[in-house]
Amino acid sequence: MKKLVVITGASSGFGMALAKLFNQDGYPLLLLARRVERLEVLNLSNTICRKVDVTDREAFQKAIDDAEQQYGETDLLINSAGVMLLGDIETQNPDEWQKMLDVNVMGVLNGMRAVMPQMKKRQGGTIMNVDSLAGIEPFEHHAVYCASKYAVTGLSETARQQMAPYNVRVMRILPGAVNTELLSHTTSDQIKNDYVAGNKAAGMGTITADDIAKSIKFAYELPQGVNLREIQIADTKQVL
Repeated sequence: MKKLVVITGASSGFGMALAKLFNQDGYPLLLLARRVERLEVLNLSNTICRKVDVTDREAFQKAIDDAEQQYGETDLLINSAGVMLLGDIETQNPDEWQKMLDVNVMGVLNGMRAVMPQMKKRQGGTIMNVDSLAGIEPFEHHAVYCASKYAVTGLSETARQQMAPYNVRVMRILPGAVNTELLSHTTSDQIKNDYVAGNKAAGMGTITADDIAKSIKFAYELPQGVNLREIQIADTKQVL
C-alpha cells in the first residue's frame, strides 16, 4: 500500500489538481480545506476530507493524527493552501496583510511542525511547500504577498538544512502566473484587470494547475536520496 499524502488547500487550484492526480495513482489521502464540500462531492477512494483552517494549529494536528491512525505515518505533506490579495501598501486594507501572513506563513509552519518530529524519528519523508516566483522576485502590487512568500522561501530552506541529516526532504515549488482562482481573491478590480491584461499581452496562459501537480508528483516520486530543493515552474513566455 502506498504511503499517506496530506494536501492543504485541496478544494481548488493546485490542491485539487494534486488530490485528483495522487488519488488516481492509488495514494491514501488526507485533504484539508475550508470548503470541504467541494472535496466530498468528488467521492475519492481511500481519502479523508477534513474542514480545517490551516491557521488553527490544533485542528491541523488533530486531522493529521486521525489520518495516521487509519493510513500510517505521513510520507508527504504538501502545503498548498494560500491566498493572494494584491494591493499597494499605502492603500490596501491591513486586514488583507494579516490574512496573507496568517495563511501563507503560519499555515505552512503549522503543517511542518505537525509532521517533522515523526519524519525525523523514522529518517524519511518529504515536505513540499508551495512557494511562488513572488518569493524570490518583487512584482508590482505584490508587496505583502511577496513578503509572505519570501518568508516561505527562508523558512523552507532553513528547514531543509535542519532535516537533511535525517534523510527528510524539504522542497519548494515556485509557480509563476497560473490560471487558477487565486487572483479572484484580490479586492481591487483595477489590479485584477491589469494583471489579466498584462498576461494576455505577453501571450501567456498555457500553464495550468495540472502542470504544477504533475511536476510536484514527479519530484516526490524520485528516490528519497534525491531532493529537488527548488522547482521554478512558469509559462515559457513569462519573462520575470
